[in-house]
Amino acid sequence: MPEDALPARFGPLPLGIAPIVPTPGYPGTFTHTPSQPLIRRPPGRTEVTGPLALHHKLPCGEANLAEPTPGRPALGQLIHIAGQVLDEDGRPIPDAVVELWQANAAGRYAHANDTRSAPLDPHFIGNGRVRTDAEGRYGFFTIRPGAYPVPGEAVWWRPPHVHFSVLGPATLSRLVTQMFFPGDPLNPLDHILMAVPGAAARERLIARALPPAEIGSGWLGYRHDIVLRGRRATPTLP
Repeated sequence: MPEDALPARFGPLPLGIAPIVPTPGYPGTFTHTPSQPLIRRPPGRTEVTGPLALHHKLPCGEANLAEPTPGRPALGQLIHIAGQVLDEDGRPIPDAVVELWQANAAGRYAHANDTRSAPLDPHFIGNGRVRTDAEGRYGFFTIRPGAYPVPGEAVWWRPPHVHFSVLGPATLSRLVTQMFFPGDPLNPLDHILMAVPGAAARERLIARALPPAEIGSGWLGYRHDIVLRGRRATPTLP
């Protein structure tokens, strides 16, 4: 498929959405960012139209991170995160695979690379995967993650945040991003969030708190829609 015949949704992102990388003060982005410009090549038909039915290859259903064992909830504020996965025209994307991973309430990841002295929680699994329904809806039960310091010469802390990976209807529609919580004082100090140049684009990374009356007494609720492409695309974050 020639590049000029490629659907517009796979064109370059509008200005203000793509983050500035490498991100100053965050060593990880220097090791994960190519030092040379990327080589452009026209995507093939397979990349534009597939792979299909990823949920058959990636088992879904791990929606409850906060209580994988009934009666043994994780430590921390129980929350529910839900929203829709949408395309560039605001249409829902069914059968997208949505993965989530995050730190626990003490700000530590259940991963070998996280060697901080903060405690691990044996009742918190820290990651999950679900499939969107016919209206593009997804949802996770989890806990509000804790903040944690970033190693390096500069002293700064990452605010509470959740990582998302969304696999849409084509290889080129995959999105890796983060979600932040509204009103957290560390948000405007976060080097990763502030690496997104556009203020409107940064706002699309911050969830919307829902009234407790809509959720009930067991959980705090947050709404977070994810847009894969277009002018209102959710920014990519590591």
